[in-house]
Amino acid sequence: MAEIKYSKAIERLDEIIGKIESDDIDVDELSLRVKEAVNLVNLCKAKIDKAEMEVKQVVEDFAKESKENG
Repeated sequence: MAEIKYSKAIERLDEIIGKIESDDIDVDELSLRVKEAVNLVNLCKAKIDKAEMEVKQVVEDFAKESKENG
């Protein structure tokens, strides 16, 4: 399965929220959409955490290089 991009996950979350807020959803679909939304939120959180760690590493490497170069 292809990895979902952050922007696509956010778009899908917006769609799910719109559907839930419209009150035009049955209980069975509501349960499925809530589960999907939770999975998307977890995916987005993981992507944010990963990006934060990568940025932190880049900043640390830059600071280290700056000290070494003078």
